[in-house]
Amino acid sequence: MVRLPLSRAFAAGAVVSALSACAGAPPPPAPACAGLPGSPMVEASLFFGRNIGGTLGVSDKDWQRFVTEVVTPRFPDGLTVQDAAGQWRDTDTGAVVREPSKVLILFIPREPAALTKIKDVADAYKTRFQQQAVATVLRTACVGF
Repeated sequence: MVRLPLSRAFAAGAVVSALSACAGAPPPPAPACAGLPGSPMVEASLFFGRNIGGTLGVSDKDWQRFVTEVVTPRFPDGLTVQDAAGQWRDTDTGAVVREPSKVLILFIPREPAALTKIKDVADAYKTRFQQQAVATVLRTACVGF
């Protein structure tokens, strides 16, 4: 399991390093499903800050366009988006910064190609919206539908 802190200063390098490592090998095996219907998968949670500088820069329309153009083509089988309120410490000023955020939750196969797509989504968001980091958490899970 890879857990990355929400601190942008640390997360920027850690996410890239951890996802690069994950792209070569899937996370550890998922726990047995204990007789429940389901199969081993990876639960990926990505945390996207919406401020650019000190103001809201990623509107609802911008977010939906990003999901439509970047996320859905890579993960057409389904996803969940939640609104969130994030906070992180600015490493330059030491100030605690609060911002509206989005949490994207995906269930993906335990395959390097799927993990690479997660990294691609995070990189695309950082580039498109001038973000320092997208925090990413990967967990093994037994998933049934």
